[in-house]
Amino acid sequence: MTLVLGIETSCDETAAAVVDDTRCILSNVVLSQIDDHRAFGGVVPEIAARAHLVHLNPIVRRALAEAGCRLSDLDAIAATGGPGLIGGVMVGVTTAKGMALAAGKPFVAINHLEGHALTARLTDGIDFPYLLLLVSGGHCQLLTVEGVGKYRRLGTTIDDAVGEAFDKTAKLLGLGYPGGPAVEQAAITGDPDRFSLPRPMQGRPGCDFSFSGLKTAVKRTLDREIGDLDDAAIRADLAAAFQKAVADVLADRTANAIMACRAKHSDLRTLVVAGGVAANAAIRRRLATLAADVGLDFLAPPLPLCTDNGAMIAWAGLERLRLGLVDTLDFQPRPRWPLDESAPKSVGAGLAKA
Repeated sequence: MTLVLGIETSCDETAAAVVDDTRCILSNVVLSQIDDHRAFGGVVPEIAARAHLVHLNPIVRRALAEAGCRLSDLDAIAATGGPGLIGGVMVGVTTAKGMALAAGKPFVAINHLEGHALTARLTDGIDFPYLLLLVSGGHCQLLTVEGVGKYRRLGTTIDDAVGEAFDKTAKLLGLGYPGGPAVEQAAITGDPDRFSLPRPMQGRPGCDFSFSGLKTAVKRTLDREIGDLDDAAIRADLAAAFQKAVADVLADRTANAIMACRAKHSDLRTLVVAGGVAANAAIRRRLATLAADVGLDFLAPPLPLCTDNGAMIAWAGLERLRLGLVDTLDFQPRPRWPLDESAPKSVGAGLAKA
């Protein structure tokens, strides 16, 4: 049995996990820093890096203990090498390198986005190729996943990532941080049709996204309703309208990507959504409907594996280890690291989280 330890420190979760080659998650320990950053309304890189430094070693020890294994039992140690907040990435990479050197084990540097991209293979064992919608606080991309390390980007955001748009909308509405869960919760009691919001890029050719105009429309609507800002119904209705607009845009751009992907891969069977925003139930439902309408299976990871975690890094490390894709100890952490290195440079491609 092959065992891999995965370490994730790219943003505001300190995480470590052990997985094996039967797709069993033996441990998955995640320490959130939300309380450390809530007062600032977003992640503060210096605070995040210091917290990783304090908590990572105990988290790793706990992950090994819960998995019932020792360092010597591992076959490799994987860590997020980017993209992300560089201070945190350096903490994780340095720790993993030290452990690998001390134990004489292979070190595998993992692109954080590849961790998300391969999670569906950990949870469901699906075959390549599949279409991936990757949506998180710092990323919004559509990619064809053709194999480990083989990604073709079909579209990306030209301005804000969708998770960033959720965070900023939540701040505008006074809903608190983190924004994604706050907006989703408020939207439960809201009327999504009370306010008319734009659907940027909807109906246009291609697979790129834009969310800055939608965020601006929320602000303008608030300015118009300024006298009623204390009305919880106003906030709930705007949250619901925003969430519906986002789901419509994601479905529209994904529909274009399905056609583009099928033109090259007639054997395409699965649409996967991954990343923190994939935890949103309304977005899942909208994409599941789209997939059913075009004859594709729909797959979204369990909620704990949507947000950043060590299990996805460990699994990506195991997939790479199988192919002999290990790294030397002179690997340099990367704040930017696009999955598709051949794709045109753009604002949204492979950026660190906002």
